[in-house]
Amino acid sequence: MAYSRNAKKNINNALVLLVFSLIAQSAPAKAPPDQTARLDRDLTPLGAERAGSEGGEVPPWDGGIKQPPANYNPDKWHADPFDADVPRFIINAGNAQDYSDKLTEGHKALLQKYPSDYILKVYPSRRSASYPDHVYAALKQNAAKAELMPRGTGVKGSLITSPFPIPNQGVEIIWNHILRYRGEEAAFRSSFAATLPDGSYTPVTTDYEYFFVYAQQHNRPEDIDNKIFYLKTEVVAPAKLAGTMNLVHETLDQIRSPRQSWGYQAGERRVRRSPNLAYDGEAPNSEGVRTTDQIDMYNGAPDQYEWTLIAKKIIYVPYNAYPLHSSNLRMNDIVRPGHINQEHARYEAHRVWVVEGVLREGLGHIYHKRRMYFDEDSWQLLVAEDYDDKGELWRVSEAHVVNYYEVKAPWTTLEVIYDLKSGRYFVDGLDNEERPRDFAPGLRDSDFSTSAVRRAARR
Repeated sequence: MAYSRNAKKNINNALVLLVFSLIAQSAPAKAPPDQTARLDRDLTPLGAERAGSEGGEVPPWDGGIKQPPANYNPDKWHADPFDADVPRFIINAGNAQDYSDKLTEGHKALLQKYPSDYILKVYPSRRSASYPDHVYAALKQNAAKAELMPRGTGVKGSLITSPFPIPNQGVEIIWNHILRYRGEEAAFRSSFAATLPDGSYTPVTTDYEYFFVYAQQHNRPEDIDNKIFYLKTEVVAPAKLAGTMNLVHETLDQIRSPRQSWGYQAGERRVRRSPNLAYDGEAPNSEGVRTTDQIDMYNGAPDQYEWTLIAKKIIYVPYNAYPLHSSNLRMNDIVRPGHINQEHARYEAHRVWVVEGVLREGLGHIYHKRRMYFDEDSWQLLVAEDYDDKGELWRVSEAHVVNYYEVKAPWTTLEVIYDLKSGRYFVDGLDNEERPRDFAPGLRDSDFSTSAVRRAARR
């Protein structure tokens, strides 16, 4: 039987992934020297392919955004370095079939559910992701030293950033996303909203403070005390929720030491341990649309699922979301009935790693299967699809990302979860009317104790 060039390529890719999956069952995660050397040759420091795609739709990697655009002002919102770009084409319900090989099942479902106004504006692909030099150095060290803990419940031997730039199994890619570099600290105010099908919503405005213990340059593995980050939040609106505070100590191995969390309710004036803040527990104030492990697209211990590395392929994904990030927009410009205003969303063709998780037998979670699409240039999870126990697609999540120039770190500016059954959606990151994120607020680990929360609550 004769095969076309593309068919042969697909067969070879499938065989490579099969070999990877078989090797991963017995081989250590540490990459041998001949593999880590590739991070200086055909692979980028993150482990992406330096070369562009055949045909040029995905360009070669040139280091990403090395410096802010000339019109960037640190006291204002991030200027769009690609504001002169125009869409290559626009995908809608009528022409979706023409692009089906590069659409996720989630985007196909959204195009079908909202045929009148849901579109994907596909722009030229810009491989903008970039990181500081010390992060690139850490990636090479992690590649040589990082190891998975039994059942993938954690990682040892890595620091600062993603542990497995040359992954050979799905759970390693999950950890690359969870531990990706987002700076060493951050403080910002933004709003989220559970939106009804008619577009009505009540925003919940919250102050966030992050201290990324794992990312601190001066730390050694033994110094982080099994911590990834500390997070403190305080609701400032609406009035009935104002003053509510939460404190989270995110742990690296959540089986050995589960996530620690505390809550402060203004009416009770007490700091209490928060139960069940993990897995499919309902995320606070999400009206049931968001599970706890969908915060930051996916977080927490990945032990409930059997993860499989499905493929690496070119997909149209949200990317360089500077239009959505703009301070020229207001909440009502973004939040619309059924879905966010897609006129402001930017999509590009990028190579992504496709990972699928199937719920382990005997365990309980509202999602029986999860399919995820990870950016090769940043390990950011860009699109996720969640299926119910009948095998039907239930929810679709998107991460709209930008590169934050001041720290050289791609991170989400907006996250959206669409519930295909109810027609509701949850949107997080509505900060266009606030000040830009502060990546040097001067936080200390002592700011994230329960006593610090009590002191803050008394102010």
